Amino acid sequence: MCTTCGCGEGETTIEGHALHEHEHTHADGTTHSHPHDHHGTHGHDGAHDHMHHPYHSHTHASSRTLRLEMDILAKNAAYAAQNRARFSAHGVLALNLVSSPGSGKTTLLVKTIEALKGKLQIAVIEGDQQTRFDAERIRATGAPAVQINTGKGCHLDAHMVGHALDALPLEKGGVLMIENVGNLVCPAAFDLGEAGKVVILSVTEGEDKPLKYPDMFRAARLMLINKCDLLPHLQFEVDKAIGYARRVNPLIEVIRISATTGEGLAEWLAWIEKAVAGIRA
Repeated sequence: MCTTCGCGEGETTIEGHALHEHEHTHADGTTHSHPHDHHGTHGHDGAHDHMHHPYHSHTHASSRTLRLEMDILAKNAAYAAQNRARFSAHGVLALNLVSSPGSGKTTLLVKTIEALKGKLQIAVIEGDQQTRFDAERIRATGAPAVQINTGKGCHLDAHMVGHALDALPLEKGGVLMIENVGNLVCPAAFDLGEAGKVVILSVTEGEDKPLKYPDMFRAARLMLINKCDLLPHLQFEVDKAIGYARRVNPLIEVIRISATTGEGLAEWLAWIEKAVAGIRA
């Protein structure tokens, strides 16, 4: 699991600027860590002695791994709580969009922003390992967007999102869409402070994805079955996909959608507006 392998450690950038730990606490008690440039080095001047015994035991390795995972997730949960408080203070609905690569998340986001223009202010945090292409597509709609590049990292965490929020205007009563890195595994474990995860499953994937990646579908509040305009050309069985998803999460809501033809878009927009109304209530 990436919480222990540290796959993206030290490679995250926000709008091209490196993200390094530099933690401090504000007068209101909120703790933040901010990116900073390195001047000089953090090298070790002295030598450390490491005693290696060729037959030392690894009996407790699994318990140490579990403890490390718990520590990392606990730290993430603390940052997520800060993000959640920030969203609550602004009356902002935050949704975490998760999927495999190529599900059509960004295209769906563009269509959503264009359809809600004049009704709701939408800001976007874009997560990708490399490039700023998706953030540029979002900005072209007129919506504010911040790009997080995770390098080798396979998910966004609450710490990264907290930093991105510092550069993103949040309008009271608006919506924040967080487009996570394309991956149906690790993003399931990381709470970003969002009101809900929305999993996008495209019909060009197998309908058995909910059973192969149950943690993600169990964590999601809504499943969007995207690219439905392609169904006449594919063997994808929609009812079977919905059945598999509800086998792991009986409460998951489902909307069939096509960002290309607009099928289901009105239902998706109504779902967002209802969720926003719930935040405002």
